[in-house]
Amino acid sequence: MSETINTLDELLNDPMIQLVMASDRVRPAEIRLLLERARDRVGDDPRVDQASLPPAHMVARSCLKQWLYR
Repeated sequence: MSETINTLDELLNDPMIQLVMASDRVRPAEIRLLLERARDRVGDDPRVDQASLPPAHMVARSCLKQWLYR
């Protein structure tokens, strides 16, 4: 796994991501809309100072032991 952080455009233009999206019949515009709505909801909530969900690569690294030693 790469340690670099990709932009949404980079992720949506990745050939593997496009194949998965095509098999799930998901369009990039739908992903963008979903993320924009989630961002707006978090932005409107006065209880949330910042996004509380860490990047996926950080979650994966922290859960690795749980996955390997079930």
